[in-house]
Amino acid sequence: MQPLTLDGRVIAKAIREDLSRRVCAIKSQGLDISLASIVVGDDQSSLIYQSSNAKSCVKVGITPITIIMNSTTTTQQLLDTIHQLNEDVNVCGIILHHPLPKHIDERACFDAIRCDKDVDGVNTSNFGRLALGLPCMYPSTPLSIMTILDYYGIQLIGKHVAVVGRSAILGKPVSLLMLARHATVTICHSRTTNLQAVLGNADIVVACVGKSNLIGKECLKEGVVLIDAGYNEGNVGDIDIDSCMPICSAYTPVPGGVGPVTVSMLLQQTVQSAENRLRNN
Repeated sequence: MQPLTLDGRVIAKAIREDLSRRVCAIKSQGLDISLASIVVGDDQSSLIYQSSNAKSCVKVGITPITIIMNSTTTTQQLLDTIHQLNEDVNVCGIILHHPLPKHIDERACFDAIRCDKDVDGVNTSNFGRLALGLPCMYPSTPLSIMTILDYYGIQLIGKHVAVVGRSAILGKPVSLLMLARHATVTICHSRTTNLQAVLGNADIVVACVGKSNLIGKECLKEGVVLIDAGYNEGNVGDIDIDSCMPICSAYTPVPGGVGPVTVSMLLQQTVQSAENRLRNN
């Protein structure tokens, strides 16, 4: 039996259609909703991601603002730019692309983004609220993973989820979101002993380390659901999906799985920010 393809492009299209209607309603109330993206330096993956975000903004009626700063930018210069965007009433979302040059205080810059405009969920306050189960802006990729599971009706209650990767923007927050849905979560990383045994007991595997074809069928059980949030050179993910096809029940393709929904989550949270502002004014 062929596994179910968890097609992110289908979900992204449905989300964009909904967002287009909501953006029209926002603009009718006098707010020209904008999403600002800051790229520091010439990291090609950041520039490509920013370009994709800008195109998606235009599709739903959000005005993209792109700020490219050179690699010699200081922490203070970057903070000044963030503060200006914080004060701009039409800017409803701010994304600071990473990695940043090593001389910049990344955490100070992430935390300078106003919580209600932090549409990529990188602010310390938003992460804390996520951990406590309080309303917040979510990291976009973990939110996209949850959206995919919900869209295709994949239940989490009582399931064993293995998350391979422990980054602050993906592995840790997606684990918290899974726990909030009553899954049992194991976080795996480079120092996990006997990784194969852990993965072999998992009902759902989320791969998010950025190492191509790290996970193959030899360490997975029959019927496992595979969520591949890795993206590596050559358009391949962290899971060797060709080898896993005979045993998995569902999987996200790379590309076309988690990626398109991640972009949609950035737009969705920007729209939510705008709607909250209008509601509270």
